[in-house]
Amino acid sequence: MRVEEFDFDLPKELIAQTPLKNREESRLLILNRKTGEITHKHFYDIIEYLNPGDTLVLNNTKVIPARLYGVKQATNAHIEVLLLNQKANDVWEVLCRPAKRVKVGTIISFGDGILTAKCIESFDEGRRYLQFEYEGIFLEILDKLGEMPLPPYITAKLEDKDRYQTVYAKIEGSAAAPTAGLHFTKGLLERIKNKGINITYLTLHVGLGTFKPVSESDVEKHKMHSEFYSVNEETAKTLNETKKNGKRIISVGTTSTRTLETIMTKYGTFKADSGYTDIFIYPGYEFKAIDGLITNFHLPKSTLIMLVSAFASKGLIMKAYQEAIKERYRFFSFGDAMFIE
Repeated sequence: MRVEEFDFDLPKELIAQTPLKNREESRLLILNRKTGEITHKHFYDIIEYLNPGDTLVLNNTKVIPARLYGVKQATNAHIEVLLLNQKANDVWEVLCRPAKRVKVGTIISFGDGILTAKCIESFDEGRRYLQFEYEGIFLEILDKLGEMPLPPYITAKLEDKDRYQTVYAKIEGSAAAPTAGLHFTKGLLERIKNKGINITYLTLHVGLGTFKPVSESDVEKHKMHSEFYSVNEETAKTLNETKKNGKRIISVGTTSTRTLETIMTKYGTFKADSGYTDIFIYPGYEFKAIDGLITNFHLPKSTLIMLVSAFASKGLIMKAYQEAIKERYRFFSFGDAMFIE
């Protein structure tokens, strides 16, 4: 399977640069996997497509101000650091730019020395392990020195940092937002709950595995980087009861999907669990956990478009994307949404 098969032409003006004023007023494309039928709605209409007893699964990770700008102590060379995964108390896997300037032993200073980091391991693709030193609370220092790590295709300034967080973001640790969840408001979640639909949460901290470009021409050769996930007892119990009752599990986003499929592949049932997953879902994969998927419109040739193509078929996804382009939907992180049922 070739990566080129997942390419499509997207007019630049359809890449959403800013979020809508009202989250739930995004447009919503409904794609029926059985019939191939496409329906155009708004996100607040999602409630019409959820039935009592269904379970909606949300990723409650919270984006941290993970982009830091510092200087190399020995030369004052400027270094950009993106925090990816916390490996130990003060050790983080990061992306460095320019990476060639950061070798094992290199010390980087941030905010005139408020925060320093020493490179303790070096990997390919610009990845490093940094050991941080500071006085006080790390996340409070990040709030002062760090920036919200918006994707490179967003060039407009984000006026309100909370708009790159879901309204239910809780567990800090992500380098990027689980963007399918950005469309929900607290009011919409309350209306969904009042209809008798279960709402449950898991955590997957979004790191390099989700947004790393596919560099291989052959899909099967691509390797995902691992990301931390956690599912508690209450969520596992709700999911198992949903399956037992013959109701649907609706995953919000590819991150929730990868977590649920990881656990179901590992145990054959839903269990409380935490760890790291590098699951790569592409056409040919047989889904074990989810029955529906709420997702955004993804980049060409990305692992994300491969995942949704595995769920709905590549032909249907490409058809839906062409329809979305024709109808002038907004794409990517701050764009519109799709419900694949």
